[in-house]
Amino acid sequence: MTGTAPEDPRAVRTRSRLRAALLGECAERPLDEVSVAALVRRAGVGRATFYVHYADLEALAVDACADVVREAVKALHTWQGRPDPVHAPAALAEFFASLAPHTGLYRALLAPGGGGPLGLVLHRDLRAYSLRERTRAGAADAPLVASAVAATFAGVLADWLHGLLEGGPAEIADQVWQLLVALHGSR
Repeated sequence: MTGTAPEDPRAVRTRSRLRAALLGECAERPLDEVSVAALVRRAGVGRATFYVHYADLEALAVDACADVVREAVKALHTWQGRPDPVHAPAALAEFFASLAPHTGLYRALLAPGGGGPLGLVLHRDLRAYSLRERTRAGAADAPLVASAVAATFAGVLADWLHGLLEGGPAEIADQVWQLLVALHGSR
């Protein structure tokens, strides 16, 4: 027995509907113009149901965008063997390209420099993954490099989304990849 009970399928469906409704609303207007009333109407659920699952719209938005965190972590770790020090794995460029449909929402949740509620989630998850990998490899500098990798990626991603860095998805993927490879290669 694992100690965790399976999640209620109704709750999973409700949160899925709320996330989809939020993404739909944010495709039409900025997050700060989305109302709970419009959201629950679009999702086909009651206002009370919304508050059973989320404290506010920001909490829902972070949950709806949490997939971006998982995709980022996955994209950064798709390579096998020795990484190409110049060119990012294709999955990383694909990740950057996939952000276009909801750029405004990501900007609202990921502040320049990598802060904001989504930045905190991205940093936490990427740091944990990197720390596990560095520790497994026996690196003495595992905590330091894990923090640097998470901060670098979150900061570059946020600055790119906010237009502070130029370049298309493939170009920015290669640039951030080179930074991350250098960090991992540090002793």
